[in-house]
Amino acid sequence: MNIGPYLLPNPFFVAPMAGVTDRPFRQLCKRLGAGYAVSEMVTSRPDLRDSLKTVRRANHQGEPGVIAVQIAGTEPALMADAARYNIGLGAQVIDINMGCPAKKVCNKWAGSALMQDETLALQIVSAVVQACAPQGVPVTLKMRTGWCQSHKNAVQIARAAQDAGVQMITVHGRTREQAYRGQAEHDTVAAVKASVAIPVVANGDINSPEKARAVLLATGADAVMIGRAAQGRPWIFREIAHFMATGEHLAQPLVAEVRQLLLEHLQDHYDLYGAYAGVRTARKHIGWYVRSLPGGEAFRADMNALEDCDQQMTAVAGFFDSLNDRMDRLPAPEGWSLNKNDFLETTT
Repeated sequence: MNIGPYLLPNPFFVAPMAGVTDRPFRQLCKRLGAGYAVSEMVTSRPDLRDSLKTVRRANHQGEPGVIAVQIAGTEPALMADAARYNIGLGAQVIDINMGCPAKKVCNKWAGSALMQDETLALQIVSAVVQACAPQGVPVTLKMRTGWCQSHKNAVQIARAAQDAGVQMITVHGRTREQAYRGQAEHDTVAAVKASVAIPVVANGDINSPEKARAVLLATGADAVMIGRAAQGRPWIFREIAHFMATGEHLAQPLVAEVRQLLLEHLQDHYDLYGAYAGVRTARKHIGWYVRSLPGGEAFRADMNALEDCDQQMTAVAGFFDSLNDRMDRLPAPEGWSLNKNDFLETTT
């Protein structure tokens, strides 16, 4: 599929996640099969452009593939200016955030809170599209099904966004009210897909190759976007691609491969954040990698006490060396096997 002039290699995307999908993580996911990745949410406020957090989030140095930046805010003029500013930094696609359910975002009427005010939402969309059009940069939109169960307006917003010039829409199958509770529903995604001609991406609880296939078939969506399921399992994208092409599960990665991937991820992470912040912000990534592995919880508790990058790297290497003495490959995720006929789907 295409976003504007850009042909994407596959329809398996990385969801933007604040505090997670920084440049090292996006690069790793693309290396392991993701066809597209969107940056962490970048504020539209010009007074925060030079803050360390914003500078890091806007860092795309050496990133392969299409550079997509997600912007968030509540004022059309500032959002338009933020789009122009990020294009100047190398953005090739601008994504508008109307999906974030975080209270600190919604309390400022940004993110999914904009779905309560369709007039303002469309003013923002129009302003951003008009700012990007002269430079040939496509605009995309990420949203939820609505603000709450009684106010699901994704279809109306999708139609209006398409008319305003948005070139792709991603729908997370929950309302803002749900946050990440309960299960995502994809009937609304299917309704959005049926109502517009532009590509539609399904997002929410896509945590296995089977789930990806089922959601694509049920919704008619053009792509799926994976978020939390990629945390500590960035190879999920190649697993989905293999399953979609063959109907079979790809073998679990070798322990030695995961060891190398994580050590390289950590080094890239330290390079971006520096030693002090890097060792601390890397803890969550390491925790995600080891959480389901034998001895993982005990290792995580010990690792979280380390405050030196070299010590952290040495501990990670030692954990996987020990694991490699016991098994060649990672254990399969709970609820599925390599036999496509005896898969038991989980609903986590």
